[in-house]
Amino acid sequence: MSYPFLSEFDIVFAGGGSTACVVAGRLAACDPSLRILILEGGQHTLNKAAHVQPYQFFTHQAPTSTTMTINIGNPSPHLNGRAPIVHCAHCVGGGSSVNYMNYTRSPASDFDDWGIDGWESKNLIPLMKKVETYEVQADRPTHGYNGPIKVSSGGCKLDISEDFIRVGTKYHKRPFSDDSNDLGTCNTYSPWFKYIDGTTGTRSDAAHHYVYNQAHNPNLQIWVGKHVKRVIFEGKHAVGVEFTNDLVSCPDAGQSSSIVRASKLVVISAGAFGSPAILERSGIGAEAILKRCDIQQLVDLPGVGENYCDHNIVFGPYFAADGAITMDPLWRGEENVVQEHLARWKSNRKSLIAQNGSDAKIKWRPDDEELKAMGSTFEPRWKEFFQDRPEKAVAILSVFAGYLGSSDLPPRNYMTAEITTLYPVSVGSVHIKLGENGKEDINFTTGYLDDPSDIVPLNFGYKKLREICRRMPSYRGEVAPFHPRFPEGSAAVCREATGPADLNAPDIIYTAEDDEAIDRFHRDNMQTGWHSLGTCAMKPRADQGVVDARLNVYGVTNLKIADLSIVPMIVGTNTYSTALLVGEKAAMIIAEDLGIECRP
Repeated sequence: MSYPFLSEFDIVFAGGGSTACVVAGRLAACDPSLRILILEGGQHTLNKAAHVQPYQFFTHQAPTSTTMTINIGNPSPHLNGRAPIVHCAHCVGGGSSVNYMNYTRSPASDFDDWGIDGWESKNLIPLMKKVETYEVQADRPTHGYNGPIKVSSGGCKLDISEDFIRVGTKYHKRPFSDDSNDLGTCNTYSPWFKYIDGTTGTRSDAAHHYVYNQAHNPNLQIWVGKHVKRVIFEGKHAVGVEFTNDLVSCPDAGQSSSIVRASKLVVISAGAFGSPAILERSGIGAEAILKRCDIQQLVDLPGVGENYCDHNIVFGPYFAADGAITMDPLWRGEENVVQEHLARWKSNRKSLIAQNGSDAKIKWRPDDEELKAMGSTFEPRWKEFFQDRPEKAVAILSVFAGYLGSSDLPPRNYMTAEITTLYPVSVGSVHIKLGENGKEDINFTTGYLDDPSDIVPLNFGYKKLREICRRMPSYRGEVAPFHPRFPEGSAAVCREATGPADLNAPDIIYTAEDDEAIDRFHRDNMQTGWHSLGTCAMKPRADQGVVDARLNVYGVTNLKIADLSIVPMIVGTNTYSTALLVGEKAAMIIAEDLGIECRP
């Protein structure tokens, strides 16, 4: 069947997130004659303050924001009947344009665990180095110094973070290291560097540093506000995509469809939610799912939309001393403070404008005493996955200098403790379905906390972080409504305080009833890590795989996927680093397929 094509390019990307920007940018730089089109549902981010000024990252989760969209999961008994909400980026640059900018990398063994030919860590470490300019320390063998993405300590240091490290090393009895992102170091209190350019004080995102910097090349085009509906095939050979105006970013535009042709390749890069949806709308997926949506099956590929993975996060706010330096006045939009810091930032590119609020972390592994306290539920998971792999952290523990939350609180200073579990066992799925009105909807099961071992590090991590926080000089008590509701009379009851506990003070003793309150609180409040991946997994087809080692979609030709949906299992990191890595690897693969010379 032939279609009327709007226009023709060599390569068409269905989605303009972090990975797509890397791939398209690298290919365009290698061969500027390649006609490349990126179709992105969201809007441009070029030089927009909300995207380039680091402190504004929190604005993208506002209810009125169009730079992120929400996906509502199915209610889960493991979340006390709650329907979890997962945000995903909706703008050029994807997550790199809206994320917290935390610089974290997986241990090298994560990639070896995949068991995918060509994706072993020895092949990927050169690409990790190629990505970055590591501005904070010289001559580190696993870091890069000439890449497009800058890594720095941000615009200024925060005393709250330094106190977190000082208390953590003394009370928690873990060593200090100046680099826990060397692909192996773990269980140390460390600085938390950022994807912020130390010279310009701006966010170091994929859009500005891979594609916007090639505006001189007319063959590299980005069309925004375009929602890709499906891939167009001739037989089983991908020849283009069908798209329409995006309802979120272009609500008043018409909804007629257009088609653009790809003479060499179609690359789906719409993320863990968008990529499986495009495949299913294109007739690629499980027969039962497609049949319920009245879609003719082209390829039986039951792994599409399965294997949904994410990290689990819990935040807990504390009052901070009146004299503490926090992000709160900026995040509240106090005009005089914002203007003061903007003036400094424009002058020397420093100040809190070039901050995200967190300068310290620990990639935490429990010791024997902590393991005993965590109980028997976690023991099998520990022995099977963590025990003999000292580079694998169970969770990241950190503190932000400011209140990370959407509720209005009195205009005071705060700090927010964060627990992020890195290797939860539970997985979910995401598929399209027909809603009650006959229009497309999402059938999304997060899987959060389905495995009983997953909540254990959250529960124990809450206690450990609380002990660290209450020993920090800036501590002035818990913001009680956002902590577990402990029984009246319990030693664990949350309240304001006039100052910190002594470093050698005894730990809070929790009763069984207190533990139930913590567990209930986490089931009620645990949220996404914004690290969705795995739904078009790079695995053998017989193992519910969707793409092969060269990112080709099984059962068709001329169609690849390049985004976090191809990652076959959870990785122990904030996933921007992984998205960049997938992009660099995908660019190499596509260049090889097309016979283009691209330096490794």
